[in-house]
Amino acid sequence: MNNQASHVKENPLGVKPIGQLLRQFAVPSIVAMLVSALYNIVDQFFIGQSIGELGNAATNVAFPLSTSCTAIALLIGSGSAAAFNLTMGKGDKEKALYYIGNAATLLVSLGIVLAIAAELFLEPLLLFFGSPDNVLGYALDYVRITAIGFPCLILSIGGAHLIRADGSPTYSMLCNLTGAVINTVLDPLFIFGFHMGMKGAALATVIGQVVSALMILRYLTRYKAGRLTRKHLAIQWRIAGYGMSLGLAQCINQIAMMTVQIVMNNSLTYYGALSAYGASIPLACAGIINKVNAIFFAVCIGLAQGFLPIASFNYGAKQYDRVKQVLKLTYIAGAVICVTAFIMFQTFPRQIIGIFGDGSDQYFAFAVRYFRIYLLMTFINNVQPLSSNFFTSIGKPAKGTFLSLTRQILFLLPLIVIFPRFFGIDGIVYAGPIADAMAAAVSAALLVHELRRMGKKDEKITE
Repeated sequence: MNNQASHVKENPLGVKPIGQLLRQFAVPSIVAMLVSALYNIVDQFFIGQSIGELGNAATNVAFPLSTSCTAIALLIGSGSAAAFNLTMGKGDKEKALYYIGNAATLLVSLGIVLAIAAELFLEPLLLFFGSPDNVLGYALDYVRITAIGFPCLILSIGGAHLIRADGSPTYSMLCNLTGAVINTVLDPLFIFGFHMGMKGAALATVIGQVVSALMILRYLTRYKAGRLTRKHLAIQWRIAGYGMSLGLAQCINQIAMMTVQIVMNNSLTYYGALSAYGASIPLACAGIINKVNAIFFAVCIGLAQGFLPIASFNYGAKQYDRVKQVLKLTYIAGAVICVTAFIMFQTFPRQIIGIFGDGSDQYFAFAVRYFRIYLLMTFINNVQPLSSNFFTSIGKPAKGTFLSLTRQILFLLPLIVIFPRFFGIDGIVYAGPIADAMAAAVSAALLVHELRRMGKKDEKITE
């Protein structure tokens, strides 16, 4: 116990003011998540300006593959980072390094597997994702190139968590930011300067991801907590399994998002064709709105991820009061972000959609209505990701996993299947806010219950 107390005093996560720690970890984490979201939205912007509605629809069809990369990265990177911090909080530095080494190996290996699978089965995958015939060619051009970068994308997202866990959130942010800047600079050059269209946007994305991944690898060879050797990189399934169990909640959340998007794309295409809007307008509008929402959600998730190492370390050190402090502060910050986004989404939907190119009157009429209704509950959308991350941070992955399933799988997926049967395409629009409200209510209930249990533990320690 004395060794643990001494270790806690030596680690800033156990002694620094909570507000200072949250700023230190959350800001780079938010920037990293924003950069990840911006990879897609930057392409969407330039593709919308050069190709238009069909190009926007193509990036929406391709998006499930990017989501699958994020799912793998969070499963391994976020989970292993939480395991590392929990173990460091208990004072076992040598064991903690195995979580980092195993994670690095798995991130690269699974990225290669996914890239090969995508290249081999690309056309049937895109058709399964809901691509209409007039969009398929654009989607094939885009994904055949972006799939090459999947190992680098997975390493850059997952590796950022490993670097933040080592107490270097600023470098973690710079890794992803550098790649995004490169992508943003090269996009107009390749699309407009070299007239490469969808292929140019894809190539710019991959080059940015390669640079980010190289920066991650450079840091891992100089890890502050200790030198990573071959023995740390060799997979030990007990070590890897525990790390992945802690990342399962965030991974499932991404898989749920991907599943919902595939079903939604097919529903939008089918019910759109039965409406006055046609098949491509709802698909293109939903793609833009989902990616705009992904930017806002990236802030919420980044805030929750910045919270994670602070909560993990202090829970492992049995400093429950500090865990409650950082949870409260993170929730308040998230609420401010959500309310601000809600006001923007309800006030300026036409202006936001217009950034991504022109369209017909029908296109904008549907887009504005979809935007306002589907994102109506934005002001409470921080509750579910924060609650899910909270349970991951304290080593209770089952509850975190359950909460990650609530909005997408338990509520939204059934609603977007059932509602359109009665209300047509409007059923998809109204499914969003109903699912958001239900997920927030369940998350809040479980969070309050766990805080009461933690309070009882804190009382026993004080006695």
